[in-house]
Amino acid sequence: MAQKLNGKVALITGASSGIGEATALAVAAQGAKVALAARRQDRLEKLVKQITDNGGQAFSIQTDVTDETQVTEMVQKTKTHFGSVDILVNNAGVMLVAAVEGADTSDWRRMIDINLLGLMYATHATLPLMKAQGGGHIVNISSVAGRVAIPDYAVYNATKFGVGAFSEALRKEVSKDKIRVTVIEPGGVATELANHITNLESKQKIEEILQSTTVLESEDIAAAIVYAVTQPPRVNVNEILIRPTEQEL
Repeated sequence: MAQKLNGKVALITGASSGIGEATALAVAAQGAKVALAARRQDRLEKLVKQITDNGGQAFSIQTDVTDETQVTEMVQKTKTHFGSVDILVNNAGVMLVAAVEGADTSDWRRMIDINLLGLMYATHATLPLMKAQGGGHIVNISSVAGRVAIPDYAVYNATKFGVGAFSEALRKEVSKDKIRVTVIEPGGVATELANHITNLESKQKIEEILQSTTVLESEDIAAAIVYAVTQPPRVNVNEILIRPTEQEL
């Protein structure tokens, strides 16, 4: 069977675990060369080895997406190493949920810096390359929380609603340049996301939900991303909302 992404270069942020890791493996299996970006270099190197051991091409770039200089360098290193950036997957994100009253506002800044500004920095740095090469595809990972406001999720909601608004405005700006924009909105997924929550009450609530229902796997989201980026150039899959079957919200 032909590899649908043969010759393409994919740059993935938050690639050291979860959806980012699964997406890297999925696009590599379709023939893409993969640039892996995250803060945890040791995990990136293991993933590079896994991809190359299977005959793929990959390299790692230790990157903190909250640092605009590092993000710009990440994009330039990908261009230097592989010659282009055909697909950008803005996956890096955190979900530090808690009620607004009494919240640790440093968690707010961290979510805004990673979920929104990091995504924007990477997009900003990549667009000139995609325009110069005649096209590309930007995939932004949002959430069901980018459509549905939820108590205790107010600031996370704000960042993910922001991802949706940014992506739609961007799509209208760059469609004439043959750059496609896709927003992926997962429901509950079995990833490390809940592990980073600092509010113990919120963390316990989420863990109970994850344990009581059959949630999505990272590979399910990776499959949705592969679907979007392997469509014919005339097709722009703007949004994919994907929930576990048992999830009502």
